[in-house]
Amino acid sequence: MGTPDQTPVVGTLSDQGSQVRRKTLGDFLRSARARVAPDDVGLAAGGRRRTPGLRREEVALLCDISVTWYTWIEQGRDVAVSASVWARLATVLSLSRAERHYLFELAESADPQHGRADFNPLPVQLADSVHSITAPAYILDRCWNVLAWNQPLLQLFNGWPASVNEPNLLRYIFMEPAARSLIVDWEQRASRVVAEFRADAGVHADEADVATLLQELVTSSPVFAHWWTRHAVVDREGGLREFQHPQQGLLCYQQLTFRLATRPDCKLVMLLDSVAPLPAQVQ
Repeated sequence: MGTPDQTPVVGTLSDQGSQVRRKTLGDFLRSARARVAPDDVGLAAGGRRRTPGLRREEVALLCDISVTWYTWIEQGRDVAVSASVWARLATVLSLSRAERHYLFELAESADPQHGRADFNPLPVQLADSVHSITAPAYILDRCWNVLAWNQPLLQLFNGWPASVNEPNLLRYIFMEPAARSLIVDWEQRASRVVAEFRADAGVHADEADVATLLQELVTSSPVFAHWWTRHAVVDREGGLREFQHPQQGLLCYQQLTFRLATRPDCKLVMLLDSVAPLPAQVQ
């Protein structure tokens, strides 16, 4: 019980110190605790129990924290709790993905597991939904692998990503010569893309899939390597995207990006038709 994140410390659980939020969090943990049987976590029932589920001291033992500290959390007291403790609580209480997200939202803490995919195949319904969109559309995972796309996107990108195995948008932008002629203002877009990717995957840079991709891009693309070392971080906000298509000429789109509720590690990107900007007048 002697590690720093296991010592009862009176502090701030949130910036606002909301009593309502802390009470809601305590009530939620108490309810989740009541659902877990001792047998589920390898504990003996120990005779008749007055209430169902685990006792507070059992949860504290399984999470390697003090009973006093866990009691304070359930009571809604204003205590400082590390993300690793919240993660252990989520595991011990067998929280679902939605419940885990709810726990970390109430705790105003960053989930250490956030964005870690289970690497299951993309559900067929999600892949099929892309084909129902009339505008160019595709689905990216956290490494920006293109998991699904529709025919309008193939037309825009001249057959990519269907033309390669394991298509990846970053590899296309930084390693395919065609990208420099297709994407208008490629240099400016490339710098922003790196900052957007850092926001998506930077905290997972030590994980195998992300680390492998980063090493490949840093080694193969001096432009990517340059902007990656700048540590710029921006949201994928969308906005105007322009392409100089070899057959259709200048194409202008407004990009919209949506995080997928059933696969939070993935996002749906759509390119909606936009009016081309007027040429600047000569003064």
